Amino acid sequence: MIRQYVPLVRRLAHHMIAKLPANVELDDLIQVGMIGLTDALTRFEAAQGVQFETFATQRIRGAMLDELRDSDWMSRSSRKSQKDIEKAVQRLEQKLGRSPLESEIAEELDMSLADYQSLLGKVRGTQLVYLEDMSRNGSDDDEGFLERHEVADGNADPMALLRDHRLRTSLVSAIQSLPEREQYIMGMYYEHDMNLKEIAAVLGVTESRVCQLHSQSIARLRAKMRSH
Repeated sequence: MIRQYVPLVRRLAHHMIAKLPANVELDDLIQVGMIGLTDALTRFEAAQGVQFETFATQRIRGAMLDELRDSDWMSRSSRKSQKDIEKAVQRLEQKLGRSPLESEIAEELDMSLADYQSLLGKVRGTQLVYLEDMSRNGSDDDEGFLERHEVADGNADPMALLRDHRLRTSLVSAIQSLPEREQYIMGMYYEHDMNLKEIAAVLGVTESRVCQLHSQSIARLRAKMRSH
């Protein structure tokens, strides 16, 4: 029976890794997912009235998320840098009443434009909702981020949170406030499942530049959603 559900594990791993940094190995996620599948086979009870695939999907995804938490795939310095960028964007939006320019964000961070763009490339912001956002025991900022959108399930995974109607409503509004070029990038990345290389070809820029703009878009969106 395990062999029958191996494609499910692979599908979930591919879907998850598409939104994660390059240092996360697909094979590692698949291996952890297989452990989750085995656990699902052991624990499943048909009398619960839930289809096995639904139950297994939750167990597999949960095992993968636990592994990502334990391996701390995003370094502390990167998380700090990302939060610094988000806070700078939020301060500037409140001060200027509009989306700040890239050069203005760099100045707010007391950095040259080149150094700021380099930082965006290193941060590689790839998710709108991070694992740390799910914790009710995190910082006040993180707790407020989800509580403001009334997301009740603290055990949900990031993609499940994004499917929450209230959060999606805020997200749509935030995306519409992005600079036009960044709206295109977010649309191609999330709606059309294009990778950074494909987006770069469409826009006629380098892949590293798309990575920078995508990271900046993520920071803008999270800052906007925090302030709503």
